[in-house]
Amino acid sequence: MKKVSTLVLAICSTMVFAQKVSDYKYVAVPEKFETFKEDYSLKDLFSKAMAGKKYIALPIIKDNWPADAKNNYCNVVTVDILKDKSLFKNKLTVQFKDCNNKMILESKGSSNIKDFEEGFHDALKQALITIPISNPVSLLPAATNVITTSTQSSSPEPVKSAATSESSNFSNGKLDLQKIQIDPSQFILAKSGSSVPFGVFKSTSKDSVFIVKLADGNMTIGYFENGNIVIDIPQTDGKYTKEIFTAK
Repeated sequence: MKKVSTLVLAICSTMVFAQKVSDYKYVAVPEKFETFKEDYSLKDLFSKAMAGKKYIALPIIKDNWPADAKNNYCNVVTVDILKDKSLFKNKLTVQFKDCNNKMILESKGSSNIKDFEEGFHDALKQALITIPISNPVSLLPAATNVITTSTQSSSPEPVKSAATSESSNFSNGKLDLQKIQIDPSQFILAKSGSSVPFGVFKSTSKDSVFIVKLADGNMTIGYFENGNIVIDIPQTDGKYTKEIFTAK
């Protein structure tokens, strides 16, 4: 009964925002959590707990980051642990923020253990109960750097035509899809007569590059290339395959 109550409390104390923490592989962890006067080994405990959920903890300094994290900071979520004021319990809040400093998830934990180190350890464990296992999506894979370079090296006219492809029908040889413009910042690819789009494309800060939500719920990227639509299709092993839909 005590374990059930603890789990319910943890769930009720968690605020989840639009983006999911599980969309990330990397978590940037500061050297020190500023609201704590002492370390209490919270950084080590947090990093070990997140490793158990298949996340990779990174230092705030980017020098030794993996390439896919260093090339795009938006593939990394940043954590902070805040000490909450309480007279009789050790309480804390764990916050996850994206590269734009927007809150993704906030989870609170508390403990009746009076010893500070043991109490904050217990509170942190409670706060992390509801953190899901990492199931990362690449918000902007390193491949986009290659795309950007190739479009920059092209003359301005082809780039403009690629970004505003006039064709409305595309095929990869297996699927025939129609491009339907929803508004200036998004469009869908859908099979004729289907109520479920193959993919929903939303504009990014990079010209001709889009965040794509596929029909199975996976998030990836798509882009225009020589008038065609290219989508990086995520595979079960974490890699991506290039799917080209040729303009008809």
